[in-house]
Amino acid sequence: MAQRKSQRSPIRASFEFFPPKTPAMEATLWTAIQRLAPLRPDFVSVTYGAGGSTRERTHHTVKRLLAETELKPAAHLTCVDASRAEVDDVVRQYSTTGVRHFVALRGDGQGGAGAAYEAHPEGYRNAVDLTAGIKRIDPDIEVSVSAYPEKHPESPDFATDIDLLKRKVDNGATRAITQFFFDNDLYERFVERVRRAGIYVPIVPGIVPIHDFTKIARFSAATGASIPAWLAERFQGLESDPHTHSHVAAAVCAEQVLDLAERGISDFHFYTMNRADLVYSICHILGLRGEAPAEPVSEAAAA
Repeated sequence: MAQRKSQRSPIRASFEFFPPKTPAMEATLWTAIQRLAPLRPDFVSVTYGAGGSTRERTHHTVKRLLAETELKPAAHLTCVDASRAEVDDVVRQYSTTGVRHFVALRGDGQGGAGAAYEAHPEGYRNAVDLTAGIKRIDPDIEVSVSAYPEKHPESPDFATDIDLLKRKVDNGATRAITQFFFDNDLYERFVERVRRAGIYVPIVPGIVPIHDFTKIARFSAATGASIPAWLAERFQGLESDPHTHSHVAAAVCAEQVLDLAERGISDFHFYTMNRADLVYSICHILGLRGEAPAEPVSEAAAA
C-alpha cells in the first residue's frame, strides 16, 4: 500500500467550543477540553450565541480556560445588540484578563442563523468595522475573521463577499477561518479567488465532524453550505445506528483532512460541538500527538 507523502509544514490545529447552558453540559465541555488540551492546539475559540445571547457564559468559559489550563483562548465577539461603547468595553475587559485574540464576527440576528440582521443604531455595522474597532483599542491584539467557501448566504455574489473579506484584512485581521464545507475543491477554488483579490492571510479550513448527519444537513441548509450527494449516501439508513454512524463520520472526516493536507494545508480549525472523540481521532491521523490522560474519560460517561 502506497504511503501518503510527508508534509512540508507541521500540522497545527485549533478547536472551537460553545459555552454550556447547564451543569451537565459544562461537565461534557470540560471533559472535551481535557481530552484535547494535550494536543497543544494553536488556540481554542469560544462562541457567542445568536444575538449575543451567551455573552456572560462565553466570558465565564474564557476566564476558566485562562485560569485552569495553558490553552490560548480566542473570544468570539459580534456586533449584535450592542453599542460600540459596550463592545469596546467587552474588548477591554477581556484584554485585562489576558485574552489577546478575538474572532470578530458580524453575528446573526436575534432569531439565529438565517434571521434578518439589523445593526444596532449606535453599534458596529459589521465585522469590517468591528475589526477596525478592536485594533484601535490595541493594535497588538490578534483578530481572526470568517470566510465562506460557498459565499455568505446573504451576499449577492462572490465578488461582494471577497471584497468584505479584503476590507477586514485591510483593517487588521491576520487569519480567516472558513465556514465548514465538505467539498475540498470548493475550498481550493475559493482560496484561488481570494489570492487573486490580493488577500494573503491564512485561509484556515473549518472542519466539522458529523456527529449527527440530520442536524448537520439542517444547519447546512440554513448557512448555505452544500451537502454533496455522495456524503448523504454515506449516512443513509444510519439514523438509528449511532455506532456505525460514528465510524462513517470518522472515515469521512479523515478523508477530508488528509486530502487537504496533501494539497498543502497545514492549519485546521475544528468545530468540536464540545465533543472530543472524533476530533481527537482525526488529529491523531494527521500526526498530532500529545501526552494523553492515563485513563481517557469517555464522553458517554460524562454526559
